[in-house]
Amino acid sequence: MAVLADSNDNELKQLQDGGEGFTVPETNSFGQTFRDYDVESERQKGVEEFYRTQHINQTCDFVKRMREEYGKLNRVEMSIWECCELLNEFVDESDPDLDEPQIEHLLQTAEAIRKDYPNEDWLHLTGLIHDLGKVLLHPDFGELPQWAVVGDTFPVGCAFDESIVHHKYFKENPDYNNPAFNAKYGAYSEGCGLDNVFMSWGHDDYMYLVAKENKTTLPSAGLFIIRYHSFYALHRADAYKHLMNEEDIENLKWLKIFNKYDLYSKSKVRVDVEKVKPYYLSLIEKYFPEKLRW
Repeated sequence: MAVLADSNDNELKQLQDGGEGFTVPETNSFGQTFRDYDVESERQKGVEEFYRTQHINQTCDFVKRMREEYGKLNRVEMSIWECCELLNEFVDESDPDLDEPQIEHLLQTAEAIRKDYPNEDWLHLTGLIHDLGKVLLHPDFGELPQWAVVGDTFPVGCAFDESIVHHKYFKENPDYNNPAFNAKYGAYSEGCGLDNVFMSWGHDDYMYLVAKENKTTLPSAGLFIIRYHSFYALHRADAYKHLMNEEDIENLKWLKIFNKYDLYSKSKVRVDVEKVKPYYLSLIEKYFPEKLRW
């Protein structure tokens, strides 16, 4: 899919400069700084245990098996909005910043983007659907454990970068001491493109597969955001850039715009779902088929 037509540096700079209507809060809904994985809090111990389990189990072999199994898209047929409603049942155990049902986060993200960038409707929709892959937690989708669905993502098949949260637990991952997978490039080559890299399995990669295989007309930047929005080692720490190609570099600019809204729009302020629903239904109709294979 082509790179977004208007994603040149000057226009992206204008978008970044123009996105000032949304004020980044100083603290999350628990009164702590965002993404602080060490502060003593009610959720800290559970979040750390989550990452310990995730880092041990996310191997290259596991990722390949999950991609093969879920890439068949033979579990359910339903619309995007039906999927949004399913997420009402779940809270993300890896998130130190929010304990609200997921549909709240989707609408908070989308509405914050819509306010600042009213003309980028593909970005509004991307905000709404970016976390829909969390339906992997649902019984109809195999009821996967949280460590196989949520949390920060990272490449497998090459060295685990030290910028990844709770990096110390990778030492118990079977790939950590495998010479085929523990070097800088591992199974990959310089500039191979992130499309050719296996990412830890979870909601990002699953929703990316669903959108791509159901022939969405979202621009490539939208698909990039969906697949890599939890890849904080890349868009926060600039790790793994040696694997990126030119299209990845262009799309990363959009991901960095998106991340502000994904992370900092989390709050206890509720969105009036019925009021905004017609707008998002119109975007879904524009960019997706009525029913998707999941």
